[in-house]
Amino acid sequence: MKDIHQRAAILMEALPYIKSYHGKTVVIKYGGGAMTSAELKEKIASDIVLMKLGGIRPIIIHGGGPEITNFMKRLDLEVEFVGGLRKTTAETMDIVKMVLVGKVNKELVALVNRHGRMAVGLSGDDGNLLVARKKAHEPDLGFVGEIEQINSKILLDLLDDGYIPIIASIGAGENGESYNINADTVAAEVAAAIGADKIIFLTDVEGLYRDYGQEHTLISSLDYDECAALVDSGKLEGGMLPKMQGCLLALEAGVGRAHILNGTTPHSMLLEIFTDEGIGTMIHPVGEPAVNIDPGIKVDV
Repeated sequence: MKDIHQRAAILMEALPYIKSYHGKTVVIKYGGGAMTSAELKEKIASDIVLMKLGGIRPIIIHGGGPEITNFMKRLDLEVEFVGGLRKTTAETMDIVKMVLVGKVNKELVALVNRHGRMAVGLSGDDGNLLVARKKAHEPDLGFVGEIEQINSKILLDLLDDGYIPIIASIGAGENGESYNINADTVAAEVAAAIGADKIIFLTDVEGLYRDYGQEHTLISSLDYDECAALVDSGKLEGGMLPKMQGCLLALEAGVGRAHILNGTTPHSMLLEIFTDEGIGTMIHPVGEPAVNIDPGIKVDV
């Protein structure tokens, strides 16, 4: 009986959070670091479905860098990164589209749709969802792009009709060309364009550390100014920098909260959104309390 009561207590703990987030839009960036196995992908897909059935309106933005790299190596093609961005030739761009749009995107759509016909796969080419231009950079990065415009009506219509948009981070150029865009940036831009309530970056570390590698330095929460100071400090390296820049961009546009979570931890999104303690790192606006739940929701302890 004790185990049954514990399960009931967990459900009751989630209730005020379910109430608080019912009808809210959450953008989830699902990255290559959290796509390490079929079992993990299945768990994340089922968590997304649970969020949807609990009243949340999720939008998924995905990358797939490791799979692109593996495919290029199989073809004996050079893999080159400059400042964390993949140098993308015309041949590489064909592979990026094939892997992200033709493989990763459709796999995620199929996983979600095993639980109900609710997912729709998209890329920037669909209805000019993500209009892009070539990213100015020295040295030249080829077909690496940045977003000029987002057709948010497509996403809002799908959400209103009960669907989960799953978007590959490919942009459409004005002359029919495609561009490879950093998925963290796409997620932040989409969250800003549609007025999302929350953005979640799934990665393969527990969150943001003041001293990476030292577990006790994990930062559970910080505000916009503290986050901006860390970005400006030059201490952030690798894939964490674009994620934190994405958090800042989203908060500047009015997104309520940004989260960095370990997507390889089972049910990390559910633990962050639906429990008192949460996990990972939360970034919130200056002057607002670092709590998940809306202050107007009463919680009986």
